[in-house]
Amino acid sequence: MSTASENAAASLDDVLVGEAVLGVYRQMFAALARDSGAVVDDPELVDVAETLLAAFADAGEDGLSREQMRYVCRRYPPEVFENRLRVLKGLGAVREVFPKPNQLRYRASFTSVVGLMFVRRMMLDGGQSEMHRLLALEQLNVADPRMTPEQARDGADGLARAFRLWSVELVTLTNGTIEELREQAPKLWGTEEILVRAERLHGAILRRWPQLDRTCTDLRAAIYAYGDASRRAAARLSDSAGTTRNLTLLPPETWRTFTRTASREDLAAVLDGFVFDAAAPWHEPSAVVTAVEDGPRATPPRPAPPRPAVPDTGLSGDTGSDTAAADRLRDIAEQVLRGRDRVAVEDVLAQDWPTARRILADLSSVHLHPELPYRLVWSDDLTVRPAGTPTWVSPGWFERTGT
Repeated sequence: MSTASENAAASLDDVLVGEAVLGVYRQMFAALARDSGAVVDDPELVDVAETLLAAFADAGEDGLSREQMRYVCRRYPPEVFENRLRVLKGLGAVREVFPKPNQLRYRASFTSVVGLMFVRRMMLDGGQSEMHRLLALEQLNVADPRMTPEQARDGADGLARAFRLWSVELVTLTNGTIEELREQAPKLWGTEEILVRAERLHGAILRRWPQLDRTCTDLRAAIYAYGDASRRAAARLSDSAGTTRNLTLLPPETWRTFTRTASREDLAAVLDGFVFDAAAPWHEPSAVVTAVEDGPRATPPRPAPPRPAVPDTGLSGDTGSDTAAADRLRDIAEQVLRGRDRVAVEDVLAQDWPTARRILADLSSVHLHPELPYRLVWSDDLTVRPAGTPTWVSPGWFERTGT
């Protein structure tokens, strides 16, 4: 019986602790809730909550009535105010001064105000300042003689988890679009200082509790992963800024995206306010040539070379023909023809490749020689023979053109 009672008591305690944690969460983020289970998607709803919390702070211990709350939020539509008040009351951010029926006055939760301040700070630098505060608080806790190894382990595990998630987010930003990386640039501020503080905290935990070496190893790995990810993200951010290092200039990716997705009117609006020179008139090509010839020259023309003193006898009768080369090519042509007036090139090349290559070169020389009465005639067809030699053949003829 005693064991069952202890288990039941332990379960009840667990439920109470869980409900207390959920109650704090509800009060912290009540200003950001659209209803009991969703986040707001309209900034005006957050403004209503901030206005109400500020009015409660000025009202003091007496709190505010429903009429006073509506007067403070008079610039918002009635349905928006009623929705905000219902959500804040349901999540515990606004409560009755005294829990009794027909209660007319309400007070605000301190936790909700602190939670909204925390969210505002997160919006400014993406959590950098909160990470500094968390590291400083953990450093003070480690120096506290009342801190236990279990508390130190929980703190180190939480920091390791935060650094791992932070590094994953930075890696994702680095591999994503440059626009998103620039938008999240505050998450790269003060990286070196955070790394120094985290490594100092890791050393303090390990020195005081050596038995937490495995926990400290995980923390150190998470710190190094965050350092590598932040440096890579900063390097890409710096490269995107160009030589000016001006992060306010739009990157080329933004301009390309705009030109692909913008309408014709948006593209035309980009050039509003710019003045361009009028289009040049049409000129006839002959007029352009005349203007170029009559225009001033930057450098004087080069003078012609001096003529020789000996008289010019004209062109020589020797055209440079080589009788021996012509006779050699004639002999090759007659050997190929063997008394015939026409022979297929395919039949001539049906032998080993080096010999066929040499014969084809000689026949081409015979064809190009102006004094020899032979020619090569090729067709436009191409025959492929994978098993033959050569493997592809273009039908052609080597023929005699005269005597």
